[in-house]
Amino acid sequence: MKTGMKTGLAAGAFWLAIGGVAMAGGVMDAAKETFQPIPHEAPAIKGNTATPVKIQLGKMLFFEPRLSKSALVSCNFCHNVGMGGDDYQETATGHGWQRGPRNSPTVFNAVFNMAQFWDGRAKDLKEQAKGPVQASVEMSNTPEGAVKTLNSMPEYVELFKKSFPGDKDPVTFDNMAAAIEVFEATLITPDSRFDNFLRGDAKALNEQELKGLSLFMDKGCSDCHGGLNMGGEDYFAFGVEERPSVEIIAGDKGRFKVTESVEDEYVFKAPSLRNIELTPPYFHSGKVWSLKDAIKVMGTAQLGSELNAQEVDALYAFLKTSTGVQPKVEYPILPPSTDTTPRPALD
Repeated sequence: MKTGMKTGLAAGAFWLAIGGVAMAGGVMDAAKETFQPIPHEAPAIKGNTATPVKIQLGKMLFFEPRLSKSALVSCNFCHNVGMGGDDYQETATGHGWQRGPRNSPTVFNAVFNMAQFWDGRAKDLKEQAKGPVQASVEMSNTPEGAVKTLNSMPEYVELFKKSFPGDKDPVTFDNMAAAIEVFEATLITPDSRFDNFLRGDAKALNEQELKGLSLFMDKGCSDCHGGLNMGGEDYFAFGVEERPSVEIIAGDKGRFKVTESVEDEYVFKAPSLRNIELTPPYFHSGKVWSLKDAIKVMGTAQLGSELNAQEVDALYAFLKTSTGVQPKVEYPILPPSTDTTPRPALD
């Protein structure tokens, strides 16, 4: 009897394994039609050729707090490369400890988005880099102020000359943004378990994660969060089936502020779900801190479906497989400044 039981168990395990591979293969075929893995190399940016010296300059500028009026707030202040590319705040904190109106999106893989900001008001990372420097609730500076600061540091002047050798006057606000853009393009997170699955590794996801991926596609989540970046490819109304709570919406009409079209009220760019476990809180308002709660909100708001506990758990398990290898960025040594202009008090 014991021998027969062992034989039965072994046969069951064998068929379970075969069935698991078959299930993974079927899901993989469907997933490959909907998603693409994150590449291992930073993409080329049209009209902004990346060179080692330009990337190095961009990295320094990304961490440079003196681009802000207070000499405190840098790009990394809200897009911390050690914390998933964001700031772990409901909404961004900026000049004078003011709170911005929206949650800071992650900078990781942002180069793959079709536009930047929640409302898509910047067409690319270069245009996006100019916004926070000038925003009164963020860095509260001016293009002239930023250029003056950069010109006060000979090391920056030399790096700009090497990065933009064809320019008569290379230290410009536009070139500052271009350098930041090529650096930010390197902040990609390949080799997640989901990427490995998309590249053909049927064992990269376990049974629970495969169920979550199947649900993600079957229920229509991938209609907005598909493609290379699992989002970032188009604009969608937040509340297709049911408007989220007033607290979550926070009075924000989204893309309407850009287009002033009634059709764009409460419409936002679908955010990337890559590395989503690392980037709470969620939604433009940052009012939801639990990823499982965010999944429930999306179920009712976008799908018109009350997801049960098993579905939420499976979707949660799948989404965590999108966490890729985080970029390792060595903090740059920034040059000393000869500008002795007093900076304003933060309060």
